[in-house]
Amino acid sequence: MKKIIAAALALSIFGLNTMPVCAFHDKKVIKSQVSEYKFENVNLDWWKNYNDELLEGYIVKAINNNQDLKIATLKVEESKQNVKLQFSKELPSASIGAAPMLSKMQGTTDSYGSFGFPVMMSYEADIFLKNHDKTKSVKKLLEVSKINERSAYISVASAVGATYFNIVKLDKLIDIQNEIIKDRKQIYTLMKQRNEQGITSTADLVRADKAYVMATADLIDLKKAREVMLNSLAVLTGENPNNVDELKRIPYDEMVYQKPIPEEISSDVITQRPDYLAAEKMVEKAGIDVKVAKKEFLPKIDILGLVFFSAAASGGAMNWTNALSALVGSAMLPIFTGGAKTANLRLNKNKYEQVLQNYYKTNLVAIQEVNDALSNLKLDNEKYKKNLKSYDMQKSDFKYMQMRYNQGVMSGLDLLQQKESLLVLDKMLAASKTDCYIDQISLYKAVGGK
Repeated sequence: MKKIIAAALALSIFGLNTMPVCAFHDKKVIKSQVSEYKFENVNLDWWKNYNDELLEGYIVKAINNNQDLKIATLKVEESKQNVKLQFSKELPSASIGAAPMLSKMQGTTDSYGSFGFPVMMSYEADIFLKNHDKTKSVKKLLEVSKINERSAYISVASAVGATYFNIVKLDKLIDIQNEIIKDRKQIYTLMKQRNEQGITSTADLVRADKAYVMATADLIDLKKAREVMLNSLAVLTGENPNNVDELKRIPYDEMVYQKPIPEEISSDVITQRPDYLAAEKMVEKAGIDVKVAKKEFLPKIDILGLVFFSAAASGGAMNWTNALSALVGSAMLPIFTGGAKTANLRLNKNKYEQVLQNYYKTNLVAIQEVNDALSNLKLDNEKYKKNLKSYDMQKSDFKYMQMRYNQGVMSGLDLLQQKESLLVLDKMLAASKTDCYIDQISLYKAVGGK
């Protein structure tokens, strides 16, 4: 008998609680959701217009491996579980336990053991739909998390594209800078020879040496910038920064800048932006929260059910002849809460106004970013055309100088100086052309990836 009572006492410590809520904690389920490729979020077809398979590969790799995107997907899963958690409060809950008892009557030496198995059920009658509105509020957060996930994909894809094109530009600038260093070294050598012959002053020789040293310093800065960009691209695509030497890219001269520039963009395009959609959902959520705060003033109706099975022996415990049942209902209306409910209502109304103002601000900022991106693209495109024209003119002039040099009319020193002017314009052309690519990506991001 004592062993049975001890076993029943241990069982009572670990009561079994059951609730009709579906929750999944299997890691495989979460992993499969993280591994879903959300290509529609980045509008992969838009990136294919660059005709660069390496760039497309980096975009796809970032979608698969970027940690920020995995975190964004996990946050969506977290929001789903929060919805299930809140929805469970709309449903009844039930619990079962064990209650062993040992009694001894006064004046006797014998003790008696009995077993009790209470089954309890509770339910808050949601006749005013307060709990239902709370679930709707949490569902809005789920929608916001999905929108934020899409925003994360657009941001990462934009960062990959901008970083990639900057690396291609730096490759070109480094090649040009090496040519400039080579020419300045030749200029310094010629200056030194002329100085020894008394044709060139020592001051001019020092300036030539200084220009050569500055060119090598500029090369170091360019290489440093490229190293930083390569490390950034590695992290964005989920690669180890130690493997940056394996990151391939298209040669600059194979980039073709031919994407059309829209004359204007309708302001309706901002309705596709994730930040606009998220702000809109937050306004809806804030409105629901105000409704919930108002319903806190209404009575709370609870229903409690109890079934208690009791018997002297465990075998006869679950017998309806030994059962005691009760059903209780209550309606509680708060009379005095120290102003807590009034303050809660005012607080939620205040939050609603804040969210509404943030929504208005989001609209204005979205229009500004679209206009800025389109304006920058147009102006940088015009600048690129001007630089291209200047480069072509300088290139033609350099060919003429080469003819004069071959005819013996022009010195080699003057030809090298003219070549350096052409290389400087080539650097400006590479920078302005890349700026147009970056502006395209900025416009892509400003309109929500569409």
